[in-house]
Amino acid sequence: MNFIPNLKTVSQNPQRLAAGHRLCPGCGIGVIVKQILTVTDQPIITVNATGCLEICTSAYPQTSWQIPWIHSLFQNSAAVASGIDAALKALERKGKLKQKPKIVVFAGDGGTYDIGLQALSGLAERNHEVVYVCLDNEGYMNTGYQRSSASPLGAATTTTPAGKKIPGKQTNRKNITAILAAHNIPYVAQASPHNHADLMLKAHKAFKAKGVAFLNVFSPCPTNWKSAPALGMEVAKAAVETNFWPLFEVENGKYRLDYEPKERKPIDEFLKGQKRFKHLFKPENAELKNRLQAEVDTRFAEIKQLSQM
Repeated sequence: MNFIPNLKTVSQNPQRLAAGHRLCPGCGIGVIVKQILTVTDQPIITVNATGCLEICTSAYPQTSWQIPWIHSLFQNSAAVASGIDAALKALERKGKLKQKPKIVVFAGDGGTYDIGLQALSGLAERNHEVVYVCLDNEGYMNTGYQRSSASPLGAATTTTPAGKKIPGKQTNRKNITAILAAHNIPYVAQASPHNHADLMLKAHKAFKAKGVAFLNVFSPCPTNWKSAPALGMEVAKAAVETNFWPLFEVENGKYRLDYEPKERKPIDEFLKGQKRFKHLFKPENAELKNRLQAEVDTRFAEIKQLSQM
């Protein structure tokens, strides 16, 4: 892949998301969407599941979108994208379409890991020409931070509050990236907006894929994580440097680990500064924090092993 993300060059491409949206200060979503949509000058149709991005960019009668955009429900963004792909292919067969637009889905972890998983699995199995982007901020943020299956072990959410009886969420995150890779689609990757070169290169590969491409992107949420808005990218970097959020890709079934810290930092470096995890630093919750560290280490070791096969 000869594409090298050069900000000066790609910034000349059409800007599909205008300034003036209502996303919270420090939110990772706007940064992620701009980085992904800027890497190509091809026409794009966007499907946007219900969530923070949809709410904050489409408050009637205004919109931040400069391209065709359709709002879907939580559960059916992948199905809507499938229908658009089928319609565009029909127009191609009839000679009524000169250039087939790229179809990009943006959905949160709630609409991806949970409510929309069935439709997403169907999209992957049929291998439609769609780029599906999960904006993973680890909970249902648009409605006040209820836990999703992307919420980390020990996280305090409004439906798993940390107290004397239960110290936050008691189960590990769902490994959605591995689940999509198991569908044997052309391209799957994890990325983080703090490393724009890595994310934009992966977005470029996703647009070039012959079939479904799935990007799972770490998205800081200062509002509900109770972290400093100005440090959103620092939190994202800490997630990668502690191996909580490995940067890797699966291209035509082949795993590749894209980054390994020279010295892995303990999970504490990611947890600190986020009030949703402050209870984990209490002595009585040390075992739970150790369980989280063990889960992170195990998953990273698995990815590293798969990358060496």
